[in-house]
Amino acid sequence: MNIQLREKPDRTDGILAVSKHFLASDDGAFEVRYDGSKLTLVSPTGVRVAQAALIRHQGELLLDDVVFEAGRQDQPQMLAALADAVFNRFPDAGQILLPPVEETWPVIALATTRAAEPVAGKSRTVLKRSVLRQLPLLWRKQASHLTYPAIETSIGPSDRLPPLRSPRPNGVMYERWLPDLDLTLSFRPIDRRNDLDLFHEWMNDGRVSFFWELAQSREELDGYLAAQERDPHIFGVIASLDGEPSGYLEFYWGKEDRLGPYYEPTDYDRGWHGLIGNKRHLGRPKTLALFRSVTHYLFLDDPRTHRIVGEPRASNHKMLSYCADAAYDKVKEFDFPHKRAMFVCCQRERFFSEVPL
Repeated sequence: MNIQLREKPDRTDGILAVSKHFLASDDGAFEVRYDGSKLTLVSPTGVRVAQAALIRHQGELLLDDVVFEAGRQDQPQMLAALADAVFNRFPDAGQILLPPVEETWPVIALATTRAAEPVAGKSRTVLKRSVLRQLPLLWRKQASHLTYPAIETSIGPSDRLPPLRSPRPNGVMYERWLPDLDLTLSFRPIDRRNDLDLFHEWMNDGRVSFFWELAQSREELDGYLAAQERDPHIFGVIASLDGEPSGYLEFYWGKEDRLGPYYEPTDYDRGWHGLIGNKRHLGRPKTLALFRSVTHYLFLDDPRTHRIVGEPRASNHKMLSYCADAAYDKVKEFDFPHKRAMFVCCQRERFFSEVPL
């Protein structure tokens, strides 16, 4: 049976015909351009660094005749960028058929199985959309992170001792082009030496302080951020859109957080709080993109994280609607000392199976 795959149409600016990625340490965005039959990965300086034919065969999408610029060590990332462009272009496609390992070795970093039989007269390997989105090749900045092994400690809440936690990342942690908005979203740790004025401005905005209750002086907020630097379970993050600071986030480990006593945590549960401080970036499309990207990053950050948890106000129906659109389940209501909360939980498998990115 020849199944037709839905294809995103070109807009007048052609933006849906490309995807963008920030590979390795190169300065700028690599673009994937698509002419209807061929994908070309172009460097920030306009040099073609990878190319592949895109074939549609009986309801399957195939990448064939894959060629890379000679000598590059980041060929798996380049192949991932080509594949991501295909998934962006064909939003209903659950998988792509790649060449065999013997022909294109970078598939060993992406594909999880071989096709059951030759397709279009050739053996193939299979890359699933839900697998690609879990790989840190394209979005999580590897040089920014230190990954720790699971080492037991005796420091922390006595009834919820965590493993030894790695220090917060250094520099840009995550960078992803949002195809439907044509904006680049990035995360970096907050720097209280340079971001304090912005943090003070946002926290003293009545729209923000109603929920965060941190309408304080610069000195008090500096102390708040300094206390975070001494706390291994939480750190603050600045979210930017096209390089412009747009929001503040706090990423935490659920086990030793204030939420920990209210559910049965595991060592690598993550959670977060967030706000959009820049009023130019308010609105559901950007907020939902931020919500999904935060969840994406937290799953990418540690493969041992299988749940993202949260505790929004039970009466905050707008926030709970974002939860529903990012695969968070409403588990139960409970009472914090300062609010009636809804415990929400996002499972890794459901997120990567259901949420478009």
